[in-house]
Amino acid sequence: MRQLITSALLCTGIATAAIGLSTAPEPVARPAPAASTRTAEGQFGWPLAPPPAVARPFESPEHAYGPGHRGVDLVGEVDQQVLAAGDGVVVFAGQVAGRNLVSIEHPTGLRTTYEPVRPTAAVGDQVTRGQPIGYLEPGHPECTAQPPNACLHWGARQHLTYLDPLRLLGGGHVRLLPWD
Repeated sequence: MRQLITSALLCTGIATAAIGLSTAPEPVARPAPAASTRTAEGQFGWPLAPPPAVARPFESPEHAYGPGHRGVDLVGEVDQQVLAAGDGVVVFAGQVAGRNLVSIEHPTGLRTTYEPVRPTAAVGDQVTRGQPIGYLEPGHPECTAQPPNACLHWGARQHLTYLDPLRLLGGGHVRLLPWD
């Protein structure tokens, strides 16, 4: 019985790590993110249409203030419509450090961010998946795309834990192998 429980706990930890829900530890220890951070396939979609190329993937920071890439950079075109990845409420639409940004709070407490985006949505607006929230602007400093292309930095976090936003799209099914 003890071996069965140990195996189940180990498999749960492996599955959680494999789907990217457990990221770098924060300065204050807290339990792993709740199951509500898991999203049903189809609940979220791409913030650009058609589905874009990924210019730079998510890189989880080793700790809360460490280096990393807390989102993904998606290749788009300047003035392309940026879409809400999921249903929620716009909680920020304006400038941060000289760049325009839109941030959406989703029903599970997940927050997605989109930058640099000239907002057409305003704070307090209810948005649905696929609804335009603004237009892609040039100026993302780490963008490797050449004009007329630009990069949309798309981020996601649950409370203080940054997540790979590509995981919201429902890809990457976890398969557990038999335990010997």
